[in-house]
Amino acid sequence: MAARGVPWEYAAAPESTDHIRIEREYGLFINNAFSPARPRATFDVINPATEEVLSKVARASKADVNRAVTAARQAHDTTWSRLPGRERAKYLYRIARIMQERSREFAVVETMNSGKPIKESRDVDVPLAAAHFFYYAGWADKLDYAFPNRRPTSLGVAAQIIPWNFPLLMLAWKIAPALACGNTVILKPASTTPLTAYLFADVVRQAELPPGVVNIITGPGEIGMELVRHPLVDKVAFTGSTAVGKLIGRAIAGTHKKATLELGGKAANIVFDDAPLDQAIEGIINGIYFNQGEVCCAGSRLFVQESVYEPLLDKLKDRLSTLRVGDPLDKNTDVGAINSAGQLAKIAELVESGIAEGAEIFQPDCVLPDKGFFFRPTLFTGVSQSHRIAQEEIFGPVLSVLTFRTPEEAVEKANNTPYGLSAGVWTEKGSRIFKMIGAMKAGVVWANTFNRFDPSSPFGGYKESGYGREGGRHGLAGYLRLDGAA
Repeated sequence: MAARGVPWEYAAAPESTDHIRIEREYGLFINNAFSPARPRATFDVINPATEEVLSKVARASKADVNRAVTAARQAHDTTWSRLPGRERAKYLYRIARIMQERSREFAVVETMNSGKPIKESRDVDVPLAAAHFFYYAGWADKLDYAFPNRRPTSLGVAAQIIPWNFPLLMLAWKIAPALACGNTVILKPASTTPLTAYLFADVVRQAELPPGVVNIITGPGEIGMELVRHPLVDKVAFTGSTAVGKLIGRAIAGTHKKATLELGGKAANIVFDDAPLDQAIEGIINGIYFNQGEVCCAGSRLFVQESVYEPLLDKLKDRLSTLRVGDPLDKNTDVGAINSAGQLAKIAELVESGIAEGAEIFQPDCVLPDKGFFFRPTLFTGVSQSHRIAQEEIFGPVLSVLTFRTPEEAVEKANNTPYGLSAGVWTEKGSRIFKMIGAMKAGVVWANTFNRFDPSSPFGGYKESGYGREGGRHGLAGYLRLDGAA
């Protein structure tokens, strides 16, 4: 036991990587086979916690995009869309079971490639990804019941572009409903985090999916736009920044393509004076420091009722000081590495703007590793609504704390953002919860919790946070043509 006044010291508990095999080079996954890009070109994928090169992956060209889309179109028209729903369900169940069996492998590769703590990839990302395949396997033969008195049919080829913060989970959110509805897919993971997608390609072959049903290409943003513009693509599903979402919206305007856009956020987390403060503290910590704050629905704006501001802030600073920052593969680590040097610089720049604009910064006195992209958990007080740190999405472990006096003021301040993805409310009164939920302009509002996900719950935003829903029965609608109408 630690002596009185001496902080606890944790023994290192690193997850083993002995069982992990990462190829030195990955090609494009088309028609269930890996092949180099044409012309041959690659780029490095690194571990953000060590800056070591993990692998080289193919940089797709416009010709490669056409190869992948052609393969997906042929598989849709000749095989996948013609299978009965119960047969598609068998494949999805098989994928889910294989992911469970290989969960440790997925978790370690996800952490090595993204920088997130192993306890989060192991306990959140991988189980939720498998759960989405289980969930949508259950819908594959029940589409007529999901949309009674309609005639659901597949759209065709889905182009799916996912971000670097939840590579495996976003893959599951996109691919599982698309396949359940009879579509084929081309997935483009983020340039910095493609490795679990390639591990998933191995699962696709292990599950013996017909060739062309799932294709994976890698490359920069321009390749994603080539995929979006391809005339044989029928559906675009994108998760990422609002700026890129607007480009995609303009690119497909006037076409037959359906789209689901899940974009940025600046969520409000509202704590009333009757809330259980200790419980709220854990919710606040989970809301903003989970996954290093690299979460589109992170509770990055904390609104505290003035009467409990000081005790809550004291508790929050104490709790912040206990967070362990460091090696993501260590099972004791709470906050891992930022995904890239560029993202780290962007976080630092916005934090500097907060200081320059007069906000008061608090950071725990923790030692950061010598190598890798790390940033201390940060909170700002003395923040006004006009500060950049209160308006712009930071996508890092940075919390802005503001105050309010009345519920009406809380709603007005919380809705004062161009985004509308998520929000949180902390209070013991059920009636207040329902009143706040009705007033908040956000796609998801959590009550007395934060950052909770379930495959059966739809997720999506309003305003500049995008449109369309993923998850739940609602997530099927984006991949179906109902009554033959697009």
